[in-house]
Amino acid sequence: MSDRPTATIVAFPGASTTSWVPAEDPHARLARALAALEQALADQRTVLTGWRDSLGALRGSMHGLGQSVGGYQSRGGKLAAAVGGANRQARRLEAWADRVLAPAAER
Repeated sequence: MSDRPTATIVAFPGASTTSWVPAEDPHARLARALAALEQALADQRTVLTGWRDSLGALRGSMHGLGQSVGGYQSRGGKLAAAVGGANRQARRLEAWADRVLAPAAER
């Protein structure tokens, strides 16, 4: 078995693989090619329009997500401050309780 990469050759759409087909009128061939090109351009315009619409929707979603994250961050900061205050108060109460409960000799 060889480690060399292999390739599959795919025929170009509309290309004839037989050599016995009689030559066709060059004007008809050009007209068919131009019609195919026009169709491809129309398809591309449709796809690009859909892509732009999707980008617009994504932009709106990302903006909303950014606002939501900002709100969570703000609320998280307020919560951290409140928890910090509660922690400080709990430590003060703990220290007070330790002093009250300590034997008189240790005071």
